Amino acid sequence: MLIFAVTALLALMAATIPVAIALIILTFILGFFFSDFPFYLAAGEVLWSNSDNYTLIAIPLFILIGEILVRCGSARKAYSIMDAWLSWLPGGLIHANIGASVLFSATSGSSVATAATISTIALPEGRRLGYSEGIFCGAIAAGGTLGILIPPSISLIIYGIFTETSIPKLFAAGVLPGLLLGGLFVVATVICSLAKPSISGARARYSWKERFVGLFQLMPLFLLFLIVVGSIYTGMATPTEAAAVGVVVALVIAVCGGAFGFSEFTDALMGSLRTTAMIMLIVLASYFLNFVLSTLGINDRIEALFTGLNLSPLETLLIVFAIYVVLGFFIETLSLMVITLPVLAPLVFAQGFDKVWFGVVVIVLIEMALITPPVGLNLYVVQGARGRGSILDVVIGAIPYVLAMVAMLILLVLYPQIALYLPNKV
Repeated sequence: MLIFAVTALLALMAATIPVAIALIILTFILGFFFSDFPFYLAAGEVLWSNSDNYTLIAIPLFILIGEILVRCGSARKAYSIMDAWLSWLPGGLIHANIGASVLFSATSGSSVATAATISTIALPEGRRLGYSEGIFCGAIAAGGTLGILIPPSISLIIYGIFTETSIPKLFAAGVLPGLLLGGLFVVATVICSLAKPSISGARARYSWKERFVGLFQLMPLFLLFLIVVGSIYTGMATPTEAAAVGVVVALVIAVCGGAFGFSEFTDALMGSLRTTAMIMLIVLASYFLNFVLSTLGINDRIEALFTGLNLSPLETLLIVFAIYVVLGFFIETLSLMVITLPVLAPLVFAQGFDKVWFGVVVIVLIEMALITPPVGLNLYVVQGARGRGSILDVVIGAIPYVLAMVAMLILLVLYPQIALYLPNKV
């Protein structure tokens, strides 16, 4: 039955059926063919009980923060300032792609939004200065993945809800790994640039005065990050309360910038509504699917299978890694997380691994899915903004950053305190 369920899910997605609809269809197929229980009678209770969660309100609010900042021009300012501070490194403007992604991730919470925003700003500049578009686009796609690791992260909120883990601790856990992964991306860029100098183009020159003035212009974004994450970290506000305050601060920043009017505000609202509807439909569909899987006893069978193999904790973890990597080739990231967590997370926790630490590991694993074909969503977002050439160029350009993520996973396994140091201080 498990093989049938996985095969059916992949077949539905291969037929380009929207993910949430595919999950609902699979739920009804499994229920009608394998269950004697009239599962559909419980649909209302399952969906309502899981949607009636105060923490879920934080999701549309964090999305709205990102939408407001996109439309007020803050991302463009961040990009030019990162160019001023980082373009002296081997690789030049490519580092600005990563640096701006780190800054925007700290306010957006969405990988796709980060990749799309930085693409529209960076690609014209990269072409003008003669950069190789392969690795240039690969850096944007990889930098965008930081949006689901550096807090506030929508994916960490969903992980916390599914595994009943403290969201403030998860947010704290994402800070150091997110910054370290950004640093590994910079190292990967430097190595590639030294190995093949032709990938770099011309570099703009900036005075120290321009650099420090740029830092001053970034103060509103730093203030927004400190208010949102700092209030959560210190226990002054819940994630939902911090997100609400963050929306107000983002609106003040946008209006004071002078490039944000009523039309931009309505566009931001509509954008956040569309994204929230997509996320919540996937989450609720996965809850219903997991209810049916539990009713059929599939979760218990998988747990019994792993128990019977007498695997060591490290062997169990490596198998879980392999499952995420393989499924990440075919399943979109949010769907991958909500489908697998109810099944795989209990196996990992039973081996004594920390819930908060595993949350960071899962995020890094699904980040890899964002930049690995054939369903690497960020690859398609960047290629769409690029508007020319083959997506294969972007795929090849992202390979060094996939290797950087593998290095990040190894570091997290060898040194768990990278993820646990800040949460232990909360």
